[in-house]
Amino acid sequence: MFTGLVMGLGRIEEVRARGGETRLRLKALFDLDNIVLGESIAVNGACLTVETAGDREFTAYASAETLSKTGLGALNKGSLVNLERALALGDRLGGHLVAGHVDCQAKIESVTPVGQSSQYRLTFPEEFSIYVVPKGSVALDGVSLTVNACGEGFLTVNIIPSTLGATTIGSWKPGVSVNMETDMLGKYVLRMLGPWKAAGGGAEARITESFLREHGF
Repeated sequence: MFTGLVMGLGRIEEVRARGGETRLRLKALFDLDNIVLGESIAVNGACLTVETAGDREFTAYASAETLSKTGLGALNKGSLVNLERALALGDRLGGHLVAGHVDCQAKIESVTPVGQSSQYRLTFPEEFSIYVVPKGSVALDGVSLTVNACGEGFLTVNIIPSTLGATTIGSWKPGVSVNMETDMLGKYVLRMLGPWKAAGGGAEARITESFLREHGF
């Protein structure tokens, strides 16, 4: 489990592709001490398991499934990535709960300066729109961000200067694809409401205030 608060940047030192799978060797460009074999580290928002560890370096395996859902397969030697270690119990939850399980790829459509910040508009497959709400949370390349506005297949986020300088977002341009993970809480709520949906497809007929009270909400 992660929070979407990137610890720092890492650099791809080696890419070893074999068939539909790959292994990455990464070097943290910040103090990343005592890397433990088997621990989880989010690389651009994708949860990977440490296979070997050294001085601020580690290797991780990306399966065909991971490569099909993320942009990790497009990384080359020298590419910069966002790194975050798994959340420890008792840590501050400054972002939001992020599983490191990427849903899809989102594409940068436009970048607009807004004062000292920048507003990014991204498009993504429409089937994920149900999980994105205004002022909700989304993880883009592992960065926890607040959704400014959204609709069918698009969202906008505002990026402040400190985030631009501390993550790979500063290099995002129109046409660039990034890993997107929607809010996991929304996924579970929709899944739990499924059995109570009315036959016509809408939940409104049965999801009332008394229904929610009866079921502990």
